[in-house]
Amino acid sequence: MLPASASDFPVTVQSCDREVTFEAAPQRAISNDVNLTEMMLALGLTGHMVGYTGVSDWKTLDETLRAGVGQLPELSSNYPTKEVLLGADADFFFAGWNYGMRVGGEVTPDTLGEFDIAVYELTESCIHIMDKPKASIDDMYNDLLNLGRIFGVAETAQALVDGYKDDLADFTASLPALEEDVAVFVYDSGENKPFTAGRYGMPTALIEAAGGTNIMDDVESSWVEIGWEPVIERNPEVIVIVDYGSVTAEQKADFMRSNPAFKDIPAVVNDRFVVLPYVEATPGPRNVAAIKTLAAAFRE
Repeated sequence: MLPASASDFPVTVQSCDREVTFEAAPQRAISNDVNLTEMMLALGLTGHMVGYTGVSDWKTLDETLRAGVGQLPELSSNYPTKEVLLGADADFFFAGWNYGMRVGGEVTPDTLGEFDIAVYELTESCIHIMDKPKASIDDMYNDLLNLGRIFGVAETAQALVDGYKDDLADFTASLPALEEDVAVFVYDSGENKPFTAGRYGMPTALIEAAGGTNIMDDVESSWVEIGWEPVIERNPEVIVIVDYGSVTAEQKADFMRSNPAFKDIPAVVNDRFVVLPYVEATPGPRNVAAIKTLAAAFRE
């Protein structure tokens, strides 16, 4: 990776509903959550980072990420406070709404701007503060390209995105056609009420790319708690389980298998559960692998 040239700056990128200008590449960056951190790693940006946050509490730190972050410290196991970011003398925070920041919370672009900490927001998460199109794999590509510009590695980012696009195009071209889209429910967590992905969540884009339809595509949200009634009524043929946290994927599947309310759902009847690690189900470099996993499952 070639170092950024001063002539590459200043650069201005769109971050949700804001334009953010960088006079130089950040040198003390912090990323929140495993998927955002992996975007930084994919671009080779650890030399620009002082740490990451929001991973271990969710039990999403796998060997790939552990090796990638090397000696970088986890500065907070959950959402960081303003004091954590100031204590690390951060000059950049890569986070998202409900990915390290909360609307009206103490850590936002406005509150951090007072301390000269620039913020770039995860594109998928922008739905929490503005209107945007439904989730698309392009959301993830957009973030990589913007990070490339912010850190002066635009060519690296473009090559990475082109590689993902070519890989996905080759894979999609080789897929046998489905007679009709497969009806899919995304089960993230929750027993009394399920937490799932709606129209603006990345799983919707992954499912569609693989030949399915998210049965909650009409829910005008990204990640959201709903009731079980619409799940039962919409008869999913496949259930995608997002694997993270203290409840295992198998425990989530067993909950659905053992509950009489779900006994007639085709996915439960036919035991068609597909497990995606959290890092694959959320926007990040492993989204292409997720599409391949789903496409194979839909065609079994």
